[in-house]
Amino acid sequence: MSSGADQTAFGPMIIVATDQYETTPLVEDSWARRLLPAGGRLAVSLAKYRPVRRLLISATEKQAHGLWASMLCRKRYIDDQLVEAVESGIDAVVILGAGFDTRAYRLAQLATLPVFEVDLPANIARKRSRLEKNLGTVPGNVTLVPVDFETADLREELTRHGFRPGFRTFFIWEAVTQYLTEDGVRRTFEFLADAEAGSRLVFTYLRQNFLDGTTTYGAEKAYAQFVRKRKLWHFGMTPDQVAGFLTEYGWQEAEQVGPAEFTARYLRPHGRDIPVSAIERSVYAEKPEPRRKSS
Repeated sequence: MSSGADQTAFGPMIIVATDQYETTPLVEDSWARRLLPAGGRLAVSLAKYRPVRRLLISATEKQAHGLWASMLCRKRYIDDQLVEAVESGIDAVVILGAGFDTRAYRLAQLATLPVFEVDLPANIARKRSRLEKNLGTVPGNVTLVPVDFETADLREELTRHGFRPGFRTFFIWEAVTQYLTEDGVRRTFEFLADAEAGSRLVFTYLRQNFLDGTTTYGAEKAYAQFVRKRKLWHFGMTPDQVAGFLTEYGWQEAEQVGPAEFTARYLRPHGRDIPVSAIERSVYAEKPEPRRKSS
């Protein structure tokens, strides 16, 4: 993963924590602020004042039109898919690129399930420190796994930390693929190819035409910073490539969502009239039972 990617974990959680001051937050999350470092907690505390909140939103929107709502909606979407999967029966949760994700601590449905949080060593160290500060220790059902997706053997590292191949697993891969090369993405999917039948996956990806600079979707500043200057974003796809890509690794696309779906499902019902970025899409996939050979 490119140098500097470990510094991008704070922004989404600042947005989630700030949104708690809204009348109808899209994601109910009392943990978001608690896991942030001191600077992030200060920014969130100041955001309780509406003018400061508006400034934070404005600064985010200047980077990419609709980015604020996009980050909130994708988290809500993943939460919804995860809770449904737990209720229908899964054995474990693996969060790839966990950052400061709070699902293991705020979703009651995960309290008795093993949860594996995988991320760069620097982020895992920060996460462990914040959990120990707030809870005294990492919860017993949560395992923190330091991994570099570009170089490490994901299967080996997860197995070493107690993950078992026979688990029907819900995999979350949120806002990570763009930071990897295609080889890094495919290496992770080679691991996912061996997932137990009945496993689920939600991942996000950036549109290839945005990374190419063909269409910027109102995200010119984000393109200039993350693609051109810092060279942090590498991998992208087109929406019609996703199903075929998943099939290569034994997965089936169940749903793919973006601005239209997020607006209809989350923003309008909450009375939130804010735009959603079109540069990113979310995909829900399932690992089917293997086909039986006819006799």
